Amino acid sequence: MTQNGMVQIDAERNPIVAAKDGEAFANSRDIAAFFGKQHAHVTRDIENLIKNEPSMGVSNFGETPYVDAQNGQRYKSYDMDRDGFTILAMGFTGGKALKWKLRYIEAFNAMEAELRRIANSGPTIDLNDPGALRGLLLTYSEKAQDLERQVKELLPSQEALHRLSQAEGSFCITDAAKALQMRPSDLFGWLRQNGWIYKRVGAAHDLGYSSKTTAGLLEHKVTTVLRADGSEKVTEQVRVTARGLTKLAQLIKPAMRTV
Repeated sequence: MTQNGMVQIDAERNPIVAAKDGEAFANSRDIAAFFGKQHAHVTRDIENLIKNEPSMGVSNFGETPYVDAQNGQRYKSYDMDRDGFTILAMGFTGGKALKWKLRYIEAFNAMEAELRRIANSGPTIDLNDPGALRGLLLTYSEKAQDLERQVKELLPSQEALHRLSQAEGSFCITDAAKALQMRPSDLFGWLRQNGWIYKRVGAAHDLGYSSKTTAGLLEHKVTTVLRADGSEKVTEQVRVTARGLTKLAQLIKPAMRTV
């Protein structure tokens, strides 16, 4: 929970959905950033929706001014509930946009479930009652201890990832897919879609983007093969390093759970 009383779901690669006064909402600035759009275009789309259906301006969208920290100027943004977001996002097209919409709806559902859990967790606490406060502090202390225990249980897997990242050698993409427990075709597709590998026109093999090879996530292995006629053939193969496999395990598995 933030200092202004708002709860946020802001995991890596996930949309920001907050709670205020017991209601879940998203802000147009966060939506513009998440979908890679200009905020002015998002606010324009919202205002067109309100213009065509004025009642939405009251029930689904609320104008929320903000001050830009860089220039001190005051600008407008909009807070919207899940229905408002859903109507707005219908205009976002493409396969990638569809996945992002599903994540945003999932984030709204998670926030509303958390709000219901808090509302149904027990009777209202009287903050003027010392006994009630002691009970509340004890409950949170037990929760903190439980979280600490869960973190300790996770440490071995984190240490295993560290050992893997320090290992020597590399993997062909098919073997990397097996290590990640996914189909090789799915891994090839993910690597191409997310800017890890590409194939030149007319080429028979994939190449790794220089940003990934420079970072030590991919490498190219050049092999000279002797043909039956005595001539030599040079082949090149992009391979995933141990560090790259560790990075993929951190990126792909959460994405597979949220999509």
